Amino acid sequence: MPARTGRQFLDGLKEPREIYVGNEKVTDVATHPAFRGGAEELAAVFDLQHAEADRCLVPDPETGELINASHLIPRSREDLFKRHAALEVCAEHSVGLMGRTPDYMNVTFAGFAARPDEWSLGSNEAGAERIVAFQKLMRRNDLSLTHTIVHPTVDKAQGDVPRAGNDVALHKVGETEHGIIVRGSRILATLSPFADEMAVYPSYPLPEGSDAYALAFSIPMTTPGMKILCRDSFSQPKHAYDHPLSGRFDEQDAFVIFDDVEIPKDRVFINANLAAYNAVMRSSWAPNIMQQTMIRAQTKLEFAWGVASRMLQSINGKQPPAAEMLGEIWTFSEFARSAIYASEMQAQEYPGGVWFPDVRPLHALRSTLPYWFPRVNEIIRLLGSHNVFAAPTHAQMHDPELKPLIDRYLRGAGDVCAEERVRVFRLAWDFVGSALASRNEQYERFYLASGPRNRQIHEMFFDPTRANRLVDQFLTIEPQDANKGGEPCPKAA
Repeated sequence: MPARTGRQFLDGLKEPREIYVGNEKVTDVATHPAFRGGAEELAAVFDLQHAEADRCLVPDPETGELINASHLIPRSREDLFKRHAALEVCAEHSVGLMGRTPDYMNVTFAGFAARPDEWSLGSNEAGAERIVAFQKLMRRNDLSLTHTIVHPTVDKAQGDVPRAGNDVALHKVGETEHGIIVRGSRILATLSPFADEMAVYPSYPLPEGSDAYALAFSIPMTTPGMKILCRDSFSQPKHAYDHPLSGRFDEQDAFVIFDDVEIPKDRVFINANLAAYNAVMRSSWAPNIMQQTMIRAQTKLEFAWGVASRMLQSINGKQPPAAEMLGEIWTFSEFARSAIYASEMQAQEYPGGVWFPDVRPLHALRSTLPYWFPRVNEIIRLLGSHNVFAAPTHAQMHDPELKPLIDRYLRGAGDVCAEERVRVFRLAWDFVGSALASRNEQYERFYLASGPRNRQIHEMFFDPTRANRLVDQFLTIEPQDANKGGEPCPKAA
């Protein structure tokens, strides 16, 4: 079943799974009010790959069937450009509001399968073979995956990763004839109500003695014992006028409990192997996945610039402070676009013949976006001022008694009618002020880790050779002339 349609995706959600939201256990994800909007938009994403086949679909390298380019293992810079086009189509559909559309995990596992040499470390050859086989299954069935890679916080004084004896974090508790048994919990499974599979793989390195927590696998959402506890739904009734964004793009986030879940052997990629767990994410994961994440982010920034521009146009807001803030958003968007371009143009070949973008500009974006997105929201709030609250509903706008008055008293500057003005400001508020907007700001603050943490680990990604050379030319100490006195710096013992 290559390149699924929206209908096929929705049919897959009918299989029983343990998903909870509010005070309910959900039996039908596609029709439940908390999930209907998100399910329909993700179905639209699957349909979109067919409507935009020239940009989204490529032949499977083995079967020739058409698959989404996000499943492609890039073997050249041109393959990265093909993948870029498909990722951009997906990002534009939700204007970057859905950070975990299926292409995120498609790209992730394509990168994993491209580097079996990394997954074979620590004598994990069998796990590497399984992840390659799973990626083939994933792309040929066009599966929608969620993932949960963060260990729950119990005591910050104990650190962010579990140590031996932690009974909360996900860990292996036994083996069976058919696989392993795991118990515990993880967060934050974004997209989980809409997924076919739940993937677990490494995040931060684990300390010595934490072998039981060193796991990687993927299992169907229907697996017995896996319970999905969703946060409060921020999905509003789907209405293009009243809730143009929050009626469509709540992708959900969830806390996952593994209550003695059996993982079949063929789905176990790392089995309590600390050496493999601590190694696989160090090299190629970041440059590979950040092509998707940054195309999504740049799309959202450009949308924000468009929203802010349209607000100012509707009220003729040409004052210098407003223009300056508008230019600030444009700057963020353009820096992001330029960084993506630079990373793709400077892409390089990795072992095994796979190509990934240059990580340097992408990591700079990763470190900066947690600061940019809250600032963008602040700017739109400042530019919107009280106008975001003077935005009647669709029903009010079409009330026979109210409409003539609204048309008269809420019109915009020039030829901007009241309806256009109102819709612009409702869109702006849904983007920065609704419950979904608040969730999205929190999400962006910690997307691929927080800004401070990413700045702290920047040295993991970069070669300081040139920087050192530029400094050293001013610090080179020549042997002292005996007639001028002075001694050279003593060498350390």
